[in-house]
Amino acid sequence: MKHLSWLALYLFIVQITTAQSLFLEQQKAFPKVNNAFQLKNEGVKEAFLKANLNWPPKEIYIRSFKYDSQLEVWGRNNSNEAFKLVKTYKICALSGTMGPKRMNGDFQVPEGFYYINEFRPNSNYHMALGINYPNASDKLLSDSIKPGGDIFIHGNCVTQGCIPIQNDQIEELYLMAAYAHAAGQDFIPVHIFPIRFNIEKDIQFLKKSSKDEVEYKLFIKKMQLVFNYFDQNKRLPVIAIDSEGEYNIYAN
Repeated sequence: MKHLSWLALYLFIVQITTAQSLFLEQQKAFPKVNNAFQLKNEGVKEAFLKANLNWPPKEIYIRSFKYDSQLEVWGRNNSNEAFKLVKTYKICALSGTMGPKRMNGDFQVPEGFYYINEFRPNSNYHMALGINYPNASDKLLSDSIKPGGDIFIHGNCVTQGCIPIQNDQIEELYLMAAYAHAAGQDFIPVHIFPIRFNIEKDIQFLKKSSKDEVEYKLFIKKMQLVFNYFDQNKRLPVIAIDSEGEYNIYAN
């Protein structure tokens, strides 16, 4: 029985390893992705090593800030470690205003807690990483018929509610995400914040722009809890969604 257990474990590991390797090979079959691996690999590797992180990456975390037009990539070697900042990119086009996305056609960039749910190597916007909007919260709080969808981090610097960065930058990010996914990170977290909650001018701007929006103020408090927790611990809290669509935040 013990022999069979070890054999089953070995076969399981082989199966997982094969699937991970196959994912990368499938991605490299697309010319734009293969080109990115050829041209960007060394530069991104250097950024990870400079942050004292192993290469290729095991886990990454992406967070974006609307008001500051920035997207950060953090990494860590395993779930027991704190995250370290690897890259910061400038978001090169914006649409909508502060506040979550609530319906199709509102041009809003979502705010909330998401993950990468699609790799799109042949995107019309150079390359793209899909975000799982609408998530369970959005499905309860957004328009029940047309909440919208097809939200991506992509290239080409145009947007109607997505998060665009420069083409050479999406190539780097796509490469990092592909490596992390191949290493077993099935859910790469993407947190989209309205502001940085530790910068006074950001705080004052958000107060002014949300002063008459009671529901949004409650939403902002949950966003701030997650921001503060990560800012202090460099780890992500547990984020749950209740039956009303509200985020509940727990220490991890």
